[in-house]
Amino acid sequence: MCGIAGVLQVTGDAEPVRNAVSRMVVALAHRGPDGTGVRVASDAGPVVALGHTRLAIIDLSSTGSQPMSDSDGTLHITFNGEIYNFAAVRAELGPDGWRSQSDTEVILRAYARWGADCLQRLRGMFALAIWDSRRHELFVARDRLGIKPLYYCRAADGSLTFASEVRALLASGRVSRRLDANGVLGYLTYQSAPAAATLIQDVRMLPPGTWMRVARDGEVTQQRYWDLFDAPRSVDDSAMSRGRVADLLHDSAALHMVSDVPVAVFLSGGIDSSAIVALVRDAGEKPRTFSVGFAEHEYDETEYAEIIARRFETEHTPIRLSETQLLEQLPEALEAMDQPTGDGINTYVVARAVSAAGIRVALSGLGGDELFGGYPSFGRLASRRLQAWLSLPRPVRRLVGRSLQTAGGSSIVARKRASLAASDGDLASLYAPLRQVLLPEQRTAILEPGWAEHSKDWADPYVPMLRAAFSNGHRQDVLGCVSYAEARTYMHDVLLRDTDQLAMAHALEVRVPLLDHVLAEYVVSLPDAHKRSNGRPKPLLVESLGDRLPSTITQRPKQGFTLPLARWMRGELRGFCEERLGPQRLGGRGIFRAARLKAMWEAFLDNRPQTSWSRVWVLIVLEDWLERNGF
Repeated sequence: MCGIAGVLQVTGDAEPVRNAVSRMVVALAHRGPDGTGVRVASDAGPVVALGHTRLAIIDLSSTGSQPMSDSDGTLHITFNGEIYNFAAVRAELGPDGWRSQSDTEVILRAYARWGADCLQRLRGMFALAIWDSRRHELFVARDRLGIKPLYYCRAADGSLTFASEVRALLASGRVSRRLDANGVLGYLTYQSAPAAATLIQDVRMLPPGTWMRVARDGEVTQQRYWDLFDAPRSVDDSAMSRGRVADLLHDSAALHMVSDVPVAVFLSGGIDSSAIVALVRDAGEKPRTFSVGFAEHEYDETEYAEIIARRFETEHTPIRLSETQLLEQLPEALEAMDQPTGDGINTYVVARAVSAAGIRVALSGLGGDELFGGYPSFGRLASRRLQAWLSLPRPVRRLVGRSLQTAGGSSIVARKRASLAASDGDLASLYAPLRQVLLPEQRTAILEPGWAEHSKDWADPYVPMLRAAFSNGHRQDVLGCVSYAEARTYMHDVLLRDTDQLAMAHALEVRVPLLDHVLAEYVVSLPDAHKRSNGRPKPLLVESLGDRLPSTITQRPKQGFTLPLARWMRGELRGFCEERLGPQRLGGRGIFRAARLKAMWEAFLDNRPQTSWSRVWVLIVLEDWLERNGF
């Protein structure tokens, strides 16, 4: 796990390019404290520089350092991530000529043999760039589910600048600090800018499961090489599917333990993290486990983590933090945000505590809710009541929707129900409001006139993306479609992005065994009948593990590591919040109406139903990010 950066300059001198990449490497230093490198390849025409900051996990020696070149100096790579099956791919490539024990060299030689098709053989998380000096082209790619990030900016002449983080692109001096209106509107709607947009003009995120090739003249070819719906619909019966899921879970857990440093497990005491512990123990490993909770009992769930730790005899470390300690970390967490997010503070807190214990790699249960139906969205969108409702003519639904909103007043629940009622009725348009933080009319109401007009015309990028995916003829299973929607939107744009930026702020690599792509595509391919809960949480996951997890874990209500931000914002953080929303800060930028921001804040303080803490918090985080990044 590392940080990567680079520039392909179509024409020009090498020194400015080297300097730009060196600045990016400095900006990424927190991601890789074990070494840095910059390599310049200058041919007749383009100038290419690759940069790297190293967090040594596999092959701790200097032979694993990057940027890395092949034996004849033709190919050069900078790579962030882990390839868990690298030993198998290495064996396929043959025994001769190896100069390291790293997965990086395996990628380099796999690309030399198979080109872009090498990606089909890689099982892991990655963002990578390879300069081919023979063909004079740059090849960049991301893993299938988008676990590792890759941002880029193209200049008018076709030159490309890329990095693991947006802040590194800003540090390069090659990216202008101009806000992207679509990115800002997307952020206000979904608490994170929907990919491929960012909050910065001309800065894009390479989509998951995608590679891009840039020729010496700047011409770009981009291709999607994998999609979660690629696997055909499964025909396994329920017993066979449980057995197959069990096999894939065990296979993934064993692969994710590949490391030359110890691997720990985040253990919350929920189903997903408890499953990871059980699977790691079945693989013959005895991991260190960490749970982080509050000293105040009402928010603490470490007792459940300790049940699992005792059951599987792990080396367990419970970490209880007081509210004072958590509040002290808040400014650090905001500073660590590469892109602003309405979520993620809890990820920073957990990663900080585990990293302080000397851990470099930790496994997370992220992905369990998305694949195995852990969110309320699965039950809501698959309910018979909703299907019956959608059978009504749309004019009737719109009329009822208006009535619902009138009866419910300004409450968020009433507004979301009205939005669902008036929607097109397809799954894509029904899903989107469930994940929205600021609803369209709320977003427009707080913006200055010019921005408000743009807001009214803004096209939600999630809806057409999901419609295109769901139009696949054999995709009739609602739960599989909701899994796809959660994975491509909230999981990718919020959870995975937050995990990367806020864990790597502490040079902590977080691995996600439940997002092994072979497991993910099989689970999504299963019919709804194999995954329906009937009141039981995530039955397919639990039943696939047999009796490994106790009922005290599998039957308890879902509870996350949640910070009491609403109470803090009305108490200890009140001055912090009011300053950032005020006319000298966010209210004075020409984006938002200062009076509307003030009214929104007062409505939150009065605990009115239309203004929950999350709708105010996204604005506070946005202002903090804008100020820190010089906008």
